[in-house]
Amino acid sequence: MSTGKLQERGRFAPLTDHIPQGQFLRYLVVGGWNTLFGFGSYAFLTAVLDRHFSHGYILANLLASLINITVSFLGYKWFVFKTTGNYFREWLRSVAVYSTAIIIGTAALPGLVRLIRHSSRLNAAAPYVAGALVMSFSVLYSFLGHRKFSFRVDDNIRRKQE
Repeated sequence: MSTGKLQERGRFAPLTDHIPQGQFLRYLVVGGWNTLFGFGSYAFLTAVLDRHFSHGYILANLLASLINITVSFLGYKWFVFKTTGNYFREWLRSVAVYSTAIIIGTAALPGLVRLIRHSSRLNAAAPYVAGALVMSFSVLYSFLGHRKFSFRVDDNIRRKQE
């Protein structure tokens, strides 16, 4: 390894040495699926609910979030953090991690939609663009929250051997 690469690794080692090899990559793969599924369910519900409500995208965000939490929870539990133990407790912890992002995202949506509509010609697409922006916010936040809280290892939860 060259001196430059060794020094570069040395600077970032404290940030990454505690993460099992491959875990963040698995997180990104499962997260990619979650993002596609999550945005797809948000877009579908927005298309359906906007026909019946003036701000249907807000209700769509809340409903899609509940569905998507469960889908992502199972992916992270089985493929990323590989924990065994109480599904319900870990699911509740996942809900707690996502709740903050959901609250912030839902509160930010109307302002983002308004900003996008005002600053661009994306009038009809504004809720979709805003939804994608809000969703991207939670990637790093949720990894850290799940790693440190939802799927943390304690006496009752043991990691499978990798």
